Amino acid sequence: MSRPFESEVRQDFERARQHGLFADLRAIFARRSRDLIPYHEVRQRVSPEGESYRGVQTVPLSQIVGSMDRFQDFNREFFPRQRFTAGRWQNVDRAYYQDVYLPPVQLYKVGDIYFVKDGNHRISVARERGQEYIDAEVIEGHIRAPLHANMAANELLLQAEYAEFLRRSDLDRLHPDHDIRPSALGRYDEIWGQIEVHRDWLAAIRHEPVSDQEAVADWYEHIYCPIVEVARKQGLSERFPERTEADIYLWVMRHRSAIEHEQGADIGPAPAAQDYAETAHPPTTVARLTGALRGLLALPERIIRR
Repeated sequence: MSRPFESEVRQDFERARQHGLFADLRAIFARRSRDLIPYHEVRQRVSPEGESYRGVQTVPLSQIVGSMDRFQDFNREFFPRQRFTAGRWQNVDRAYYQDVYLPPVQLYKVGDIYFVKDGNHRISVARERGQEYIDAEVIEGHIRAPLHANMAANELLLQAEYAEFLRRSDLDRLHPDHDIRPSALGRYDEIWGQIEVHRDWLAAIRHEPVSDQEAVADWYEHIYCPIVEVARKQGLSERFPERTEADIYLWVMRHRSAIEHEQGADIGPAPAAQDYAETAHPPTTVARLTGALRGLLALPERIIRR
């Protein structure tokens, strides 16, 4: 005996799968990932400073961009990627045909985006049916930097790392006009490690404990800003237009460490930046073309090895 609306829910699922497939193909050609964001990827980068229960709210489906545990089963628009999800998906879809009440989904909000705790299939069916909103029980985690649904995955994770850096450093309160934005993941941890070293150095010369906030303020004013000032005067940002001032700061600090290791003597941040500016050069057009040519020549070999 067939179940009610069996043909309809099968067709709906297959259509949703096709929509997902076409969306994924477009993303491949655009070189832009349309994967759901795994919540653990964000959570391991930022610790919310507190949580609030927001109750049941009407949430825009377009702002739900990740999942706690089903991030491999659906794409960014929550179209199904896995055929084994068909049973649960079709049961939810059937409930719509039969006008059966479905409880609110459960979401975790971080910034302006949401992650699904429970209700992935309900959200997927709602997206396939063209809904724009869904009722959800929401818990919000409070962080210091905004996260937006239109961010690519890498942008979003970078912003999460920035929020964690602000939680640790209070730099947004100590220097609201700061602009420390590395372009690669993991760099805020490197910067924080340098601040910790600076804190220990301050404590040693002062012969008293130094708080993180004191260390951050002193580091920003006497280490970071002098390096950035020299970098601006020497036009390093123009030489490396795809990099940020925070990237250049990190390059200078590595350069400084190498010089100090070689000479066995301390060198200040501004002299290190000046020395780096005199020696650092972006790759020439010839070097870039040579690298590209080498990659093309190696392509058949890589294909054969696969």
